[in-house]
Amino acid sequence: MSQDVEARLQALEAKVQDLSDREAIRSLRFRYHECINSETVDAIPDLFTDDAVLDFDYLGQARGRDELIAFFGGVESLLSFVKQFVHNHALDVDGDTGTGYAYLEAKTISGGEAYFVAARYDDEYVRQDGVWKFKKMSLTPYFTVPFKEGWAQEDRLKMGR
Repeated sequence: MSQDVEARLQALEAKVQDLSDREAIRSLRFRYHECINSETVDAIPDLFTDDAVLDFDYLGQARGRDELIAFFGGVESLLSFVKQFVHNHALDVDGDTGTGYAYLEAKTISGGEAYFVAARYDDEYVRQDGVWKFKKMSLTPYFTVPFKEGWAQEDRLKMGR
């Protein structure tokens, strides 16, 4: 095989690996939201490394598997209903690590009150034993407002600028 063909084959294999990794990481992010939406939050800690860090701003923090189990175990007591919709998942992959972000739109009910939610997830990923997992997940809330108030009030619009 000529060096040119060999080089092209190696480049093609690298591109396929990159695309495969990106798809696996996107699937990881989507599985997380499916666990939330289908109320199977007990499966969420398995999506994280054992030493993972979670930072959900005012909603709470967790470090390590035991704290993740406790954190996600409390979601149902905080929210009686939640459906999350993720948008614009962007990724950078470098070997067995990666970073990414995605935007969140959610509808929730807490304490009998319905809320609009918008936020951004920032993630770090790592491949362990051939499987992509969350190493760190951070949530930056943009707003959480009651449906009855709406999000388009003048003071909220200024905050978003």
